Amino acid sequence: MAEGSGRGTGDRGMHVRVKTARGRRNSSTLWLQRQLNDPYVRRAKAEGYRSRAAYKLLEINEKHKFLKPGMRVVDLGAAPGGWCQICSRVVGSTDEKPLVVGIDFLEMEGMPGVIFLQKDFLDDDAPDALREALGGEPIDLVLSDMAAPTTGHRKTDHLRTSHLFEVATEFACQTLRPGGIFLSKVFRGGAENVVLTDLKKNFESVQHVKPPASRKESPELFVIAKGFRGQHEN
Repeated sequence: MAEGSGRGTGDRGMHVRVKTARGRRNSSTLWLQRQLNDPYVRRAKAEGYRSRAAYKLLEINEKHKFLKPGMRVVDLGAAPGGWCQICSRVVGSTDEKPLVVGIDFLEMEGMPGVIFLQKDFLDDDAPDALREALGGEPIDLVLSDMAAPTTGHRKTDHLRTSHLFEVATEFACQTLRPGGIFLSKVFRGGAENVVLTDLKKNFESVQHVKPPASRKESPELFVIAKGFRGQHEN
């Protein structure tokens, strides 16, 4: 798997239509059709990444160049592991000296150099478990691609995902070393504005980014906060 650029797709496959099967909802059929015709999905399979989301991280890193060898990284909402794959390789994480820890309540197949905790990040003991997994050392980078399971009600889904953004921000501000970096998914909608204000107090720069691999119709954006000031959020 080449590190390479996350830009573009390099795919000119034929469009696949999926017929609605008995017992399958129309929404499920549309989702399956979108997956089969998504060039990033096909590219991920061809290049050995665990998910199309790997290209979101590659594209954001191509622009902001924040992943460095030797970094200690926490990946919140890690399954199925695309972001952990990239991070472990770039930072030089090994089984002998693990530098990457991921957490998710979903199962994730193990991979070299990555400690995985199958656990809900919202559990009270999750933050301490993540710190202990990296030997209690200060963390250089906190990643969060967490999104709440959808209910179909847009406002509810936005509020639930905004809450995950809030708790991820709190964790980052409690664990990052001075100068550390935080990258998190957030949905447009306004509920995240208070958290963004706190980030701007605690980091030297805060920017929004929407990588090409993020579907145009998706409300998701990513917030990258650089230069943690070394203080807990107010």
